[in-house]
Amino acid sequence: MAPRSIANATITFGLVTVPVKLYAASQSSESISFNLLHQKCGSRLKQFYRCIDEENEVSRDEMVKGYEFTKGQYVIFSEEELKALEQKTTQEIVVNEFVPADAVDPVYFDKAYYLGPDRGGDRAYRLLGEAMRQTGKWAIGTYTARGKEYLVALRPIEDGLVMQQLHYAHEVRPFSELEIEGGEVREQELKLATMLADQISSDEFNPDSYQDQSHHKLRALIQRKIEGEDIVALRTEEPKAQVIDLMEALKASLSSSGSKKSAAPARKPARRAPVAETKKTSRASAGKGRSRG
Repeated sequence: MAPRSIANATITFGLVTVPVKLYAASQSSESISFNLLHQKCGSRLKQFYRCIDEENEVSRDEMVKGYEFTKGQYVIFSEEELKALEQKTTQEIVVNEFVPADAVDPVYFDKAYYLGPDRGGDRAYRLLGEAMRQTGKWAIGTYTARGKEYLVALRPIEDGLVMQQLHYAHEVRPFSELEIEGGEVREQELKLATMLADQISSDEFNPDSYQDQSHHKLRALIQRKIEGEDIVALRTEEPKAQVIDLMEALKASLSSSGSKKSAAPARKPARRAPVAETKKTSRASAGKGRSRG
């Protein structure tokens, strides 16, 4: 089933315009969420807003939005004023410059969207992508939508384009805020660390080699719970900090990874470690705990 576009937009660079369609590059439908229930009867709980002065429930039509400019003092905005504060939505991706692909630090990456050519934009779409492939550059610009102006990067992928939403500079904390103590890098240790990195290196990143084990485990535990089992977490000891000999740890790692590589040339997903045990409950107990919501 072909994915559905979530928006239409137009890329502009110079006097060239490229009509495109936006598609979500990732999906969150696999996320697992839990509902809040009343422990006594198992019914769903409903959230409501309560006025801290009058101590009563407030309905939606009685609510307004305000900005706290000093402790306990707010300036109130009407819906019309909030609309006026929004950036005019143009659905236009304006390219301001092209930069080398490695000039954008991944720490600035936010959401990603696939771009596909819209009607009449096939040739210009292909041209822009091929130009970036041959020059090794990405397009940097802005995208105005939903009342906001987003900083974005356009980059080629396979035979298409990706719009990578970026954080603005003020949204990224400087690494210099961290207090990192100095440490000596010894030549022999560096040599062993480099050998270890080479030994467990791959020519490319294959995301299919990695599975979300916690997601699969949670799904399985939920199913067992539905079938009437109680889930009991096993107690685990807190990890104890230990001082290790760096040279010995590197040598042991080289030896271990070397033997694993010769025994199993193809990488396999890590086996799941058991973290829970179950015990059967009676049907009567299972029925009593079943939610009504």
